[in-house]
Amino acid sequence: MNAFTDLYQELALVVNNELQEIPWVDLWHEQVSFLTEELPFPTPALFLSFETTACEDKGLLMQNCEMQIDMYLFFETFGDSFSGSYNNESATNFLRLLTEIHKTFHGRYGKNFSELRRVSVKPIESGGAGNLYRISFSCIVEDASAQKVFNKKSVSEISINTSSSSVGRVETATDTEPLFITT
Repeated sequence: MNAFTDLYQELALVVNNELQEIPWVDLWHEQVSFLTEELPFPTPALFLSFETTACEDKGLLMQNCEMQIDMYLFFETFGDSFSGSYNNESATNFLRLLTEIHKTFHGRYGKNFSELRRVSVKPIESGGAGNLYRISFSCIVEDASAQKVFNKKSVSEISINTSSSSVGRVETATDTEPLFITT
């Protein structure tokens, strides 16, 4: 498993399949703070970021990592959200999407993560560009990405030394002899 790549791709696939109202999924790098310099993206948009909060070694270069997954929901709107305002339905649709994200991910297990638990929902300052909220989930990720991967190959030729000097000779040690043999 390539922990971050596999995790990102699995979560993005869930958004694409189950939250089709969100046309844009990307990694978070504060895009909404630099709207004029960034690649244009449609809204609502969901950005993902990953942070390990603790790791426990399992051996064999594997770890169980407590992971915080932050989902930033951005919705650019010029509609007002106050009750009775023009375009109120469009502006408050953002709040419905926050609930849909929670319903889609809270309690969900995946191939690359344990049960997701929502731990926080928080508004984020976006410089007046639109509505931006961060929904944080916690889970355990088994990270084996540090393990060496060996390619399985068939062995076409094996050579066994059967010379008379090495066949049938068993070395033994006694309590008075050293544990190594010199030649």
